[in-house]
Amino acid sequence: MRKNRSAAVAAASFLLVAGAAIATAPSAYAGTPGGTHANDRNTDFNGDGYDDVLVGSPGAAIGGHKGAGMVTVQYGGPKGMGTTRVKTFSQNTSGVAGAAEAGDNFGKAVTTGDLDGDGYDDAVVGIPGEDIGSVANAGGIVVLWGTPKGLSGTVSNWLEAEEPNVGSLFGSSLAAARFSDFTPGDLLAVMDSAGETTYWFERATGTSAQRTAPQSRRAQHQPRLALGASSGKARAGAAADEPDGLRAVSLTTGDYDDNGYADLIISGTSVGSEPGHGWSYVVPGTASLDEPLPIYALRGGPVAASGDINGDGYDDLATGEPHSPDDGGATMTGGVVGIYYGGPAGLVGEDGPVRPPVWWTQDSPGVPGVNEKGDGFGTDLSLGDTNKDGFADLAIGISGEDIGTVADAGAFTVLRGSARGLTATGVLSANQGTANVPGNVEKGDKFGGQVSFTDPNDDGRFGLLVSAPGENTNDGFVWVFSAGTSGLTTSGSWSYGAGDFGGPVTDSLYGAAIDE
Repeated sequence: MRKNRSAAVAAASFLLVAGAAIATAPSAYAGTPGGTHANDRNTDFNGDGYDDVLVGSPGAAIGGHKGAGMVTVQYGGPKGMGTTRVKTFSQNTSGVAGAAEAGDNFGKAVTTGDLDGDGYDDAVVGIPGEDIGSVANAGGIVVLWGTPKGLSGTVSNWLEAEEPNVGSLFGSSLAAARFSDFTPGDLLAVMDSAGETTYWFERATGTSAQRTAPQSRRAQHQPRLALGASSGKARAGAAADEPDGLRAVSLTTGDYDDNGYADLIISGTSVGSEPGHGWSYVVPGTASLDEPLPIYALRGGPVAASGDINGDGYDDLATGEPHSPDDGGATMTGGVVGIYYGGPAGLVGEDGPVRPPVWWTQDSPGVPGVNEKGDGFGTDLSLGDTNKDGFADLAIGISGEDIGTVADAGAFTVLRGSARGLTATGVLSANQGTANVPGNVEKGDKFGGQVSFTDPNDDGRFGLLVSAPGENTNDGFVWVFSAGTSGLTTSGSWSYGAGDFGGPVTDSLYGAAIDE
């Protein structure tokens, strides 16, 4: 329970929060403060030039409190990441606000970004089950600030909604990037259970203030989306009509028009007369003094990821709809993934997508498997260049895939990027029954529940982390797949869980969240 507020934010306004003292990273190793493109937002907490890995374990029992939750940080280096240079954080860690309590779910959502622009990336941890005083499940956030020595609980801040509400689950989804030029660093976007999304940002002076700005926007769980854009609603970009409303689920970012500011993607499923279909709203990033650009609606969601698939310098958007209703709205398909390609005009123009979306299923030519009800094709998505050819490859989680007669064992597939866009040429698909992959195919493991590309040895070839939150009846595990000159490989793959760090194992749901 959190009783004393150190900072708060109102929906549809910006908050400037106090943070750590500024310490400039060595210029040779500093990250990219104010990242815009997907490939320049690294997760380097100690400024040594190597990506670090942030993993959530929201079910972990801390101090005997089930579901209190924790996160682990694995520091990268010349040999990549392992299980030795690791730190764990929970609300029982010295200096971290609050106390570990049952059901807090610390680590259910995680993101990283350089919020104070000091060259060290910061870890942001969502705690959607946090009680604020007597307000149950109001939610909160802890920011662990990056330093030359990495993350520390004593260098952290607490964030919560200005008016916490019962069940609002503030911090359910998070994203950070340079959406505007209010500060030298990244802005933090925070979502709650109603889909309200609010920007936050850091002022280096160490004082707190609240400011309402014309660019303030929020995603509203109402018949129309009104984020402060001049149009008053989102413009439909992939169908004749936009949805009646959106049950927002996730956030991601990318610079789809290469204007130097990241765009925010709010993804979810439709409500109203045609419920359950995936949609995403595009909130374009602009300079603080510019007129806000219109908000657009795109078919596809509630999962989304960004990266430059065709190597043209513009981020592209991948959307995942793992449980898509058919036209009748009743039968759930095996899932569909959509690709929208960026360009000078971004993703969408006045008359719809600048380039028509390309849809992928397990029935698409060259994609392994068969489109079957409940497969969950598109459970999670991640984009990264696995062979250093300049084209981002797409990892697709398929957590509901049956392997033989084993239900919901799970799998993943990687499609390759190219100058012509995404291709099944050179596709890789694997599960726990694939040669060289540790473990066994078991019912309900949900292997592929999270997929995340990372480059912890800074060789320019992104390896892949794949989690199975249901492994060993919800203990959770993470698998590591390396990349070489030919791309991703199962050879030499290995796995680990919370127990490898001395953390709590039973029902920890380790790997339920992995930062991009």
